[in-house]
Amino acid sequence: MAPLHKNATPWGMEYSVHGVPASMKREIQTVFPTVDLEKLLIVPTCQRSTVDLVKTGENVENEKDRLLERFMAWAKTVCDQLTSAGHWADYIDPCSGLPMVHTDLNTVYPEVAALSILLGYQTANAGCCKVLLHPDWGSAVYPASLFTEAPQEALLAAIETANAAQSA
Repeated sequence: MAPLHKNATPWGMEYSVHGVPASMKREIQTVFPTVDLEKLLIVPTCQRSTVDLVKTGENVENEKDRLLERFMAWAKTVCDQLTSAGHWADYIDPCSGLPMVHTDLNTVYPEVAALSILLGYQTANAGCCKVLLHPDWGSAVYPASLFTEAPQEALLAAIETANAAQSA
């Protein structure tokens, strides 16, 4: 499924906007049982890491923490804009895979599988888990997602507000 919108941000991340493909509807409904799947937009993001995130060590953990903090700040800014305008919005904690705002259930969102479906990115096995392979960055990528029922125009406006705040 081609993205409805794709761009980069001054936050150092790529993002794209997608409707919910048929192959993901049941999965999304288990994570967010009250959403309207016909309105829902998925916003997967990718941040380029300075190190290969498949590796281990203190520098890898520090890099994951840095990328997590940046995503969480961006997602909170965007979601706050959307919810203050009366729209449903949430984002996934990349560490746990659980929603940050609507935490009624304990169902994990599969970031790697979702990006593979939404953007056609390849995956690889790394021990017992799958790893996303960005077409340009390989496994030096940090994926994380945001969701909203807001119209695409409102979502893009909230992203622009977040981008302007970061650029200032």
